[in-house]
Amino acid sequence: MTDPRIQTLLDKQEITDVINLYLRGADRAEIDLIANAYHPDAIEDHGGVYNGPAADYVALMAKMLPKGGIMNHLATNIVIEIDGDVARAEHYILAFARMKKEGEKFDTLTLARAVDRFERRDGKWKIALRRLAWEWNHEMPLSESWGRGMMFPAGTELTRGAKHPHDVLYQMAAN
Repeated sequence: MTDPRIQTLLDKQEITDVINLYLRGADRAEIDLIANAYHPDAIEDHGGVYNGPAADYVALMAKMLPKGGIMNHLATNIVIEIDGDVARAEHYILAFARMKKEGEKFDTLTLARAVDRFERRDGKWKIALRRLAWEWNHEMPLSESWGRGMMFPAGTELTRGAKHPHDVLYQMAAN
């Protein structure tokens, strides 16, 4: 039998992995990673943007994310409280996105907070209920100069992040 303190650490790591893989799924438009974060009957309350079955939310993301610009989501301040087969996980999501509207390119920086009810079913931790709260947003005109040319003169020689399956992550997996 595993020491309860060690089992708690293992459970917290599994929950953290679910959170991080969900965000990788959003960034790379790898929809299976988002879908796998939820139990089949899970509810997604996306802070006024969407509230309903997580499966329907995932279907919406499957249409939107592959067409969206480059995004990077960072999970921080992860706090997980476990009580048997139920856990509450709170974390901040700092999201950077490059967007285009009416021909104008811009960058947007958003902070949100997710409060999740995780449940362990059949030995797997997944989200049963997610509630998102929007904290703040800042938008700015696109200005990419790589340290005003001090880091990289043109920036054109850089390998850039991309959506699934074109990102370096998937190229590495093939080798």
